Amino acid sequence: MNSRPLQTLTGSCHCQRVRFSIETDFPELTTCDCSICRRKNALMVKVHESKFTLLAGADALTEYQFHTRTARHFFCASCGIYPFHHKRVTPDFVGVNVYCLDGFDPTGIPVRATRGAEMV
Repeated sequence: MNSRPLQTLTGSCHCQRVRFSIETDFPELTTCDCSICRRKNALMVKVHESKFTLLAGADALTEYQFHTRTARHFFCASCGIYPFHHKRVTPDFVGVNVYCLDGFDPTGIPVRATRGAEMV
């Protein structure tokens, strides 16, 4: 059972053109071994799209899709940082790169390895 409180946190890309907020109790963090996630090496938290707010930078986002073109990966066009993506299996959820969250420490939160490379 998750005993962490519900938190509202803000985050951004490196140049801070893209800014967002999320609300979550951090039940777990995930990694993924698919071809893109291996390369970007992000640690993610999954939040429902209703708990994600893009505060600034919609015009600075570049979208990348591959394979089934279901997942939508977003990058800042200025600094190249990956702040979030819309998930393939659960497209109404956003995978947020926790390394983009302001002042967030992932210590103590369980990490689950997602087997994205096996998806066809």
